[in-house]
Amino acid sequence: MGLDHYRFNSDFRKRCDEANDILGYRLADIMFEGPEESLTQTKHTQPALFVHAFSLFEILGQRPDMVAGHSLGEYTALAASGVLHFEDALRAVKRRGELMQDAGESQPGAMAAIIGLDDEVVERVCDEICSEPDHVVTPANYNTKGQLVISGHIPAVDEAMDKFKEAGAKIVKKLPVSGAFHSPLMSPARDELNTILDALAFQKPAAGVYSNVTGTVSHDPDVIRENLKQQLLKPVRWSQTLSNMHQDGAKHFVEVGSGNVLQGLVKRTLKGVGISGFQ
Repeated sequence: MGLDHYRFNSDFRKRCDEANDILGYRLADIMFEGPEESLTQTKHTQPALFVHAFSLFEILGQRPDMVAGHSLGEYTALAASGVLHFEDALRAVKRRGELMQDAGESQPGAMAAIIGLDDEVVERVCDEICSEPDHVVTPANYNTKGQLVISGHIPAVDEAMDKFKEAGAKIVKKLPVSGAFHSPLMSPARDELNTILDALAFQKPAAGVYSNVTGTVSHDPDVIRENLKQQLLKPVRWSQTLSNMHQDGAKHFVEVGSGNVLQGLVKRTLKGVGISGFQ
């Protein structure tokens, strides 16, 4: 994960080494050498994804007109737009990953991808199943039209999966995650993370920031902070975000970071736009 950049780009290497110092452990070693079971722990995955993506953004050297990030990627977007300093964002991401991992262990949950049903059908089924505080399932990611991810208590997610199959979903697949992210099951992590975010200096962005929670743009640091505080328990409205960015003039989307999943989501959501990536 980023090893070639580390070897051959001094700026990338400098950021990774700085991250090691900030975190107090050798994140770069986990990124480059594993083992995989360490890298896939949420407390390591989140800092690794953030450092990788932000370092690539700096190498790219482009000045975006607008920015957005999917879930954890919103922190990268905030750093890229100058809302948060690298060190502040990384410290927040580190603690976010730890808190989310702890929440996943204290309140075991699951997530599942649902492909081939309208958003309204998924929402209705989730509402019908949520009968008790310990039997919750909710939309977690609105990725693109006809592709949602649900999140919640394991029995509730299993029940929802059966109903989605009966409703004619093309694909219903449980995801290999360590918790029910973007759902009320992350509540144990909320208060401390919000305290951390309240203590950070949020600056006016150099480019419009599109919020996961609202799917809309803001240039107000206070609004951006409040939206980010809600993100942990609320769904990622990615398809709405892409549509709003396009309506506001976005003609070319660049995915910066590990993989190309977001490029695929742009392609399935929007027509007639440029799409590229930098990994």
